[in-house]
Amino acid sequence: MKAVIYCRVSTKKDTQESSLVRQEEELLGLALSKGLEVFTVIKEQASGYDLERDGILELLTTIKEEKIDAVLIQDETRLGRGNAKIALLHCIVKEGAKLYSISHHGELQLSDSDTMVLQIVGMVEEYQRKLHNIKIKRGMNRAIKRGYQPERNLKNQGENSGRERKDAPITEIVRLRQNGLTFADIAATLRGFGYQVSKATVHRRYQEYMDSKALDDEQSQ
Repeated sequence: MKAVIYCRVSTKKDTQESSLVRQEEELLGLALSKGLEVFTVIKEQASGYDLERDGILELLTTIKEEKIDAVLIQDETRLGRGNAKIALLHCIVKEGAKLYSISHHGELQLSDSDTMVLQIVGMVEEYQRKLHNIKIKRGMNRAIKRGYQPERNLKNQGENSGRERKDAPITEIVRLRQNGLTFADIAATLRGFGYQVSKATVHRRYQEYMDSKALDDEQSQ
């Protein structure tokens, strides 16, 4: 199993350096005892209440990009405190990584209250996904009822199907807008066909088009 060691102290005093060194040594020993392969060691000096930490952002990126199996920490408060701790626990567990701690001499055992909160957060995310899919389906159905034919209007299907497309098709945005769809419905419809666009992006592209059209009309007069 591939693992990452994460060490943190709360202040930037020189005296805390020894604590970081001690955490690293103890966690390297834990990794050895559990047969874990240490991919990297991340150390930082920052408040546990702060989510905007270079070290924790590096940890989350590494877990995702390197398919990390386990994260080793001294105890759960090293990840964070308060709401920050719950948010980070959720992010790590969602990626499928296990947590090991010195305080538990192995896999981290969450408190009943933390476990309950994580279960609630998971349920909320699941319902958010369902609502998102419902919005996409609703937008597509409304567009089709108003004469929109996606199989004819949206190009690059087939071999590119399923790939992320960052460019919003302005022709289709204008067509759907003229058919009376809201910017939210247009965004949901396009996302259903693989265009990763938000309501704000659709609105911006449409406004840019209308401004350009108005300028062209003015110059042609």
